[in-house]
Amino acid sequence: MKAVVLFSGGLDSTVLTYHLINQKAEVKLFSIDYGQRHQREISSSRMIAKLLNLNHSVLELPMIGEILGGSALTDTTIELPEGHYAEESMKKTVVPNRNMILLSLAAGHAISLNFDTVAYAAHAGDHTIYPDCRPEFADSMEKSLNLADWNEIKLYRPFVNLTKEELVRHGLELGVPFEKTWSCYAGGNLHCGRCGTCVERKEAFELVRIPDPTDYN
Repeated sequence: MKAVVLFSGGLDSTVLTYHLINQKAEVKLFSIDYGQRHQREISSSRMIAKLLNLNHSVLELPMIGEILGGSALTDTTIELPEGHYAEESMKKTVVPNRNMILLSLAAGHAISLNFDTVAYAAHAGDHTIYPDCRPEFADSMEKSLNLADWNEIKLYRPFVNLTKEELVRHGLELGVPFEKTWSCYAGGNLHCGRCGTCVERKEAFELVRIPDPTDYN
């Protein structure tokens, strides 16, 4: 497998990267600055890519955030909701059509490299809030990508039915440096500990019953 990983530097996409390396895949990391308020994740993606000595590209398209309004992740005038992902308020963090846009860019990059796969780390905990993380979306997206070019592209999403707890367990087996990953949506220098993704991260480590290596405010 030759895979372009849609890579945020977060816990999920870092576990995915280690998973692919463990499978002896050829890996290229691809990160996108789409104007997200949590720019800190780009720094984490660069640091982890360097640690793994992997080819890494960062596509800078911050103006995308200006046209994908209505989300607390791209509009700093919208208050970032705090609490668990199960809460209705977390829908404020949905970025309109984000994964279709980002996966399309990653697929174009993969085709240009003669790679056969685009990998992304959607997991079961995302399904309730993010419609573009559902298996149905991924299945449809893969079909569309294979109609967009003469070269077949596989959309690899091995974690789509796994929980965050299961991802942490898998990451432990693979030796993932969780302390170097970034999850927080708030955009500070430390994880806020209160936004949906921070709460989910804390909960996963508690369920696995290991110390959380994350520095929180």
